[in-house]
Amino acid sequence: MEFKQQVTVTLAEVADAAGVGESTVSRVLRNHGSFSGKTRERVMAAVERLGYVPNRIAGTLASAGSRLVAFVIPSLSNIVFPDVLRGASAVLEENRYQAVFSVTDYDPGKEEALAAAMLAWRPAAVMLAGFEHTEGTVKMLRASGCRVVELLDLDGDALDIAVGFSNRAAGRESAVFLLMRGYRRIGYVGHDLNRDTRAGKRFSSFCETLQAGGAPLVAREILAGASSVENGRLGLEGLLARTADLDAVYFSNDDMALGGYFHCLAEGITIPSKLAIFGYNGLDIGRAMPQPLSTIRTPRVATGQIAAQLVVANAPSQAVDLGFELIEGATA
Repeated sequence: MEFKQQVTVTLAEVADAAGVGESTVSRVLRNHGSFSGKTRERVMAAVERLGYVPNRIAGTLASAGSRLVAFVIPSLSNIVFPDVLRGASAVLEENRYQAVFSVTDYDPGKEEALAAAMLAWRPAAVMLAGFEHTEGTVKMLRASGCRVVELLDLDGDALDIAVGFSNRAAGRESAVFLLMRGYRRIGYVGHDLNRDTRAGKRFSSFCETLQAGGAPLVAREILAGASSVENGRLGLEGLLARTADLDAVYFSNDDMALGGYFHCLAEGITIPSKLAIFGYNGLDIGRAMPQPLSTIRTPRVATGQIAAQLVVANAPSQAVDLGFELIEGATA
């Protein structure tokens, strides 16, 4: 798949589409000077339609070659994304690129606003999590002329470069592992699946695999907000209060699973003989537990490293599958 460099939308093209002069477009975008409300509406409609992003640095980086790489990530509290940044930053620094980042809190609208802000500086590349973006974000990325790297997912169509692994495959293999271990009454504890679309893909594939294996999911507990150890503990407590005879629980990630483990310790629930626990991500703390966590280990640092290497090398458009590792652990 050969990368086709997109042509950057210019101020002149916006002016032509809106039927006004370039100076008028500039005044509207800077919200300075005189223009009518109708003129502003025409200009902003053209901006949205064309995916135009104002150039904050007046072409200086564009002429010299930008050394900025922008990261638009969902969270800093989830260790996954700092790990990705750590891997990418080492490669970028070595090659004299500068990483800048912003945090969306899993909000697609906020991702769009932050992507626009980042693109205004004409970076060499923009890196985002996953494939699910608003239409406005996609338009801007396609019209930006910079490289686009989508991280930590391969279940979708990449705009340019994708680096990661299949979340659907991770969910499927988690279910197969539990079924092969003989578990049949399986529940799920997770966080907001509408915002964290990658967790949603894992959950969907997990449920499909259980159904095909003759042991459909028995119960679920979905908590609002971000994942956390506390929510994992509360989630398992709520799940078991409604469905006490479960023999295994799949958690949306290791943070949540760790909270579930603490709940079992507090309540005297023996793991795994009374209840099995399975996570996702393969965090260091899971390996350090008294009973190492059964989970999927993902290549987070490597994802950042390889993504940065592809940007530095101006590599062709491609999808790089780094796979994942199932850790049997001792909790399932």
